[in-house]
Amino acid sequence: MPHPAPRHSSRAQAEGQRVFTDDAGLLWSATLTRSGGGAVEFSCVGDARRPVRAIAVDAALALTEISDETLRAWLRDAPRIGRLT
Repeated sequence: MPHPAPRHSSRAQAEGQRVFTDDAGLLWSATLTRSGGGAVEFSCVGDARRPVRAIAVDAALALTEISDETLRAWLRDAPRIGRLT
């Protein structure tokens, strides 16, 4: 019987994840990836209709060492991830 080909995710391997609240009290997930120099991807846990955002960061950082206030500031500065037109 043939074995199906393994699936590989097109997303970079996540190195860490944190959950925090934004200025309005919504829960957000911050996921650190180290590929491409490092980035934090933000997705809203409290409202899935909100767009995913991302910002480039130093790849040597660890999310456990970052304060919630810094994550909120990065979220405010992070552009939306979307389709290029």
